[in-house]
Amino acid sequence: MFPLEEITHTTCTGYQDQHPHTILYNILSGKESGYLNTKLNHHATAHNCHCEQRRTVCLKYPKATCQVASSVLVKTICFVRSLPSFSQLPSGDQSLLLRHCWVPLFLLGLAQEKIVFEVTDEPNSSILRQILLGPQLTERKADRPTLAGVHKLRTCLHHIWDLDLSPKEYAYLKGALLFNPAVHGLSALLLIEGLQQEAQKALQEIIHGRHPEDTVFFGHVLLAASTIQTVSHSLVTELFFKPVIGNTNMLHLLTDMLFVQ
Repeated sequence: MFPLEEITHTTCTGYQDQHPHTILYNILSGKESGYLNTKLNHHATAHNCHCEQRRTVCLKYPKATCQVASSVLVKTICFVRSLPSFSQLPSGDQSLLLRHCWVPLFLLGLAQEKIVFEVTDEPNSSILRQILLGPQLTERKADRPTLAGVHKLRTCLHHIWDLDLSPKEYAYLKGALLFNPAVHGLSALLLIEGLQQEAQKALQEIIHGRHPEDTVFFGHVLLAASTIQTVSHSLVTELFFKPVIGNTNMLHLLTDMLFVQ
């Protein structure tokens, strides 16, 4: 049901070549000349918190970083689409699984490609804007990436890098995260549970082959996988994709990418 060749030798068979001019692909691949740099500016109130961890931040080099991040996301969707076991699931289950796990899969993609990024303090908005849109700005600012959130994300990436996973280990770890029977509303629950178990078993066998004397390494991998699942979806969206997609709904984009023919 979940053979080794299926998950470790899948390719994005023509996905990018078949749709090089779709608006969605152009936006996410950064090929549109009209790059959207529309990140919101937020105000510093008179009672501004001095806790460093609560500072709102943004990418220091948004255009370059967002293009790299978008490329990783496209590869992630290609990986998911090219798995026969996933494609044979009901479309509703496919959508639910992707919506639930796209962030940890994306983060594994960042880790696998050793992507690093820099952040900087988010610019403050003008005093006039603060006066006119004060409550609205405050509400929006609550969704912005914070230094604490970015630190947590980077910590997760470093934990994965420390494991020095092989391509096959990355592939099966992605499979174990993708086929998550805990997602609410699945119709093929037993099948998905079986796929996850097979992915975990294959991952464990590969790890044992590489580290036969290390009895705790597999546990460390599972712990790292559990940790990246705690990274906020809104953090990843706001930090890496908001400058590109603006107010477009990220989940709608992901669904379109998954089912585009």
